[in-house]
Amino acid sequence: IGVLGSGDFARSLAIRLVCSGFKVVVGSRNPKRKAGLFPSAAEVTFQADAVKKTDVIFVAVFREHYSTLCDLADVLAGKILVDVSNNTEINHHKESNAEYLASLFPACTVVKGFNVVSAWTLQSGARDGNKQVLICSNNQEAKRIVAEIAQVMGFTPVDMGCMSSACEIENIPLRLLPAWKIPIFLALGLFLCFFTYNLIRQVIHPYIREQKNKLYKIPIEVVNTTLPCVAYVMLSLVYLPGVLAACSQLYYGTKYRRFPDWLDQWLQHRKQIGLLSFFCAALHAVYSLCLPMRRSHRYQLIEMAVKQAVEKKMNIWVEEEVWRMEIYISVGIIALGLLSLLAITSLPSIANSLNWREFSFIQSTLGFIALVISTLHTLTYGWSRAFDENQYKFYLPPTYTLTLLVPCTVILAKIIFSLPCIQHRLLRIRRGWEKGRYVKFVLPSTTGEYSSGETSSNV
Repeated sequence: IGVLGSGDFARSLAIRLVCSGFKVVVGSRNPKRKAGLFPSAAEVTFQADAVKKTDVIFVAVFREHYSTLCDLADVLAGKILVDVSNNTEINHHKESNAEYLASLFPACTVVKGFNVVSAWTLQSGARDGNKQVLICSNNQEAKRIVAEIAQVMGFTPVDMGCMSSACEIENIPLRLLPAWKIPIFLALGLFLCFFTYNLIRQVIHPYIREQKNKLYKIPIEVVNTTLPCVAYVMLSLVYLPGVLAACSQLYYGTKYRRFPDWLDQWLQHRKQIGLLSFFCAALHAVYSLCLPMRRSHRYQLIEMAVKQAVEKKMNIWVEEEVWRMEIYISVGIIALGLLSLLAITSLPSIANSLNWREFSFIQSTLGFIALVISTLHTLTYGWSRAFDENQYKFYLPPTYTLTLLVPCTVILAKIIFSLPCIQHRLLRIRRGWEKGRYVKFVLPSTTGEYSSGETSSNV
C-alpha cells in the first residue's frame, strides 16, 4: 500500500498499516530527510517510485498540494486513490476534496475515507478512538478493497454511498458538538433565570430591607442554590417530551402521525439534556461539601455559639430539623447515584454491551425513579417552610417551589398513563393499531361463494 505525504497523519497511517501486516511504501519529495520519521519496516522513496510499486495509494496531502501530483498522472492511471483530507471550514469549497481529486485524475478511482479518524487513533489503535471509518465512492469494487483494509486495521467501515456523500463526510470532523448546542443554551438559560431569582432573594432583599451586605454569598451559596434547580428541571425535561408524544398518540389514535419539529428535536436531545442534568447535580454535591469550609460559615458558627452562651441555652437540638436534614441528604445521595448510573449507561461503550430491554429499563424505569426520588429530595428540603411567610422575600415564593411544577406534572402524567385502560390503549397504538382505520374482510356465503366488505378496526 502506498502513502503519498510525510506529515503527521501520513506517519501515523504508515505505522498503523505496518502494524496490521501491510507492506507500506511512502512517497516523499525528500525521502532521505523524512525516512527517519517512519517505521523501519516502511520503505520511504520518491513519489514516482512509490506510485509504481503500489495499486492502492493513500493521498495524505492538503487539497492545495493536489496539483503537485499532476506530473504523476500517467503513472497513477488505473490506481485506487484514497483521499483522507479535510477542510479548515465547513463547505469551504463548492466541491469536496475527493471530487476535486477525481477531476484532476479522471483515469483513477477515488475513494473518500479515513478522514474522520485522528492521527492519535491511528497510532494508538482503534480501541482508543472512534472505530468507524466512513467510506464513499462511485466504484463498488474500490470501496470493498478499502473497507477490507480498514477491517484489517481494526476499524469498522461504514459505506456512505456514492461520491456525492464526500462533502458531508468532510464536514463531520469540523462540527463542534452539534447535538449539544440546544441543550447547553437551555441549561445556561435556566441557570441565569434561577441565579437571578436567588440573587434577588438572598442578596438584594437583605440589603434593601435590613441594610445587610450579603454579596459574599454569590460565589458559593447562590450558585449552590441554583445548580440543583437546573439539574432537577433538566431531569424532568428528559421525560416531558415522552409524555407529550404519548398524549399526541392517544389524541390522534396512531403512531404514524409525524410529531412537530420542535417535539422531534426535543426527543433527539434527551441524552444531552440528561447528561447536563447529571453535571449540574454533581457540581451541586461538590459545592455542598465545600459549604462548611467557608470562612463566613465559621464566623456564623462562632456567632451562634456566643449567642447561645449569652442566652444560657444548654440545648438547641431540634428533633424535626435533625430528621429533615438526615432524610434530605440521604435521598439526595440516592438520587445522585441513580443519575450517575443513567450517565454511565448512556456512554456508547456501555450502551453497546446492553440489550434493548436492559437499556430501556435503566434509562426509562430507573430514570423515572430518579425523578421521583429527586422530588422527595426537594420536598424534604422545603418541608413545612413552604408555608412560612418569612420565606417569601418580596412576596416571591422559595425557589424550590418553582422547580416542582414541571417534575410534578411529569410524575402525575406517568401515573395516569399507568392506569390499565390508558396503558392498554397506548400499547395497542404503539403496536400498530390506528383509530378509524378500515380493514377488508371476506366472509363465506350460504351458497359457498365469498363476499367482501369493510369494517372499522374500532369494532
